Amino acid sequence: MKAKALYMIMLMLVTSNLVAKAKQPPKTYPQTLLTNTGRKLTFDLVLIPGGQFQMGSSANEEMRKDDEGPQHTVKLDPFYLCTTETTLALFSTYYKETATAKREFVAISAKQKELEQAKQDEFDGVTGPTPVYGDIALGHTENFPAMAMSWRNAVLFCKWVSKRTGKTYRLPTEAEWEYACRAGSNQSFGNTSDPKLVTKMAWYVDNSDGILHEIGTKRANAYGLYDMMGNVREWVYDFYSPTGYKGRSLTVPVSNPTGPKQGKVHVARGGDHSSPLDEMRCSSRTFQERWWQSGDPQLPKSVWWLPTMDFIGFRMACSINPATPK
Repeated sequence: MKAKALYMIMLMLVTSNLVAKAKQPPKTYPQTLLTNTGRKLTFDLVLIPGGQFQMGSSANEEMRKDDEGPQHTVKLDPFYLCTTETTLALFSTYYKETATAKREFVAISAKQKELEQAKQDEFDGVTGPTPVYGDIALGHTENFPAMAMSWRNAVLFCKWVSKRTGKTYRLPTEAEWEYACRAGSNQSFGNTSDPKLVTKMAWYVDNSDGILHEIGTKRANAYGLYDMMGNVREWVYDFYSPTGYKGRSLTVPVSNPTGPKQGKVHVARGGDHSSPLDEMRCSSRTFQERWWQSGDPQLPKSVWWLPTMDFIGFRMACSINPATPK
């Protein structure tokens, strides 16, 4: 009887462990998207484990800027993040399949203007951007990062991918992006605080020759993410505020923050191929400036494109809990 009871206990333990493992999301997964022409495009995602980290920079961090503080504790749920920036192969497909003709755009322009302050869930993923002024690829091939799109265009792309795959794709929040960039470290550049090692991880002003590079050609961080620093800046979900961190608790962890409820411009993270070293730091913050639209000769300026600006792109996140963020 004792042997049988012991066997039953061991069987129950093994079964419970198997059930627990079955409920765990996979650490990585490839996502395949089928285009209208039947072509299969694949991109990879990695699980970013939930946890807590110190967001922003400490008061004594070298090259620190005022909008990076005060440093505070943030708690995040797990989520998936693409291992690379969104490629031209993917983004060009979205553009070809959804672009709205100029004459159609005139009829809905009034509604589009109302989207200036729009939240992510106001985009349906069906209406497409107006035609781009110039070359969407700026002379680059499919394995380069997509670039020169506005924040709302990046959001619409995520909606399009969501509809095509059945999963909830979106831009990462600013907190999620910094957490993923740090990859469990509190050092200035993620895996290191040594500026000399940044050249192994990022394309920036010291090693890029002033040009864009293909995705994934530098060393990945500890989470398996490429080009989190440099190459192109990356749009995130949040509106920008230079004092946005000052309203957050310094004693109680802030759970899954999504930034200010309103704003005029959005945050871009990570620096680009022309950025100086200080913008390679995980805590460095930038935002859309007026001159980003200087390459657009149209009046009014496009709400979809930042023509000739080869320094701004994005990567997608995928929610495990579809309600985070709203």
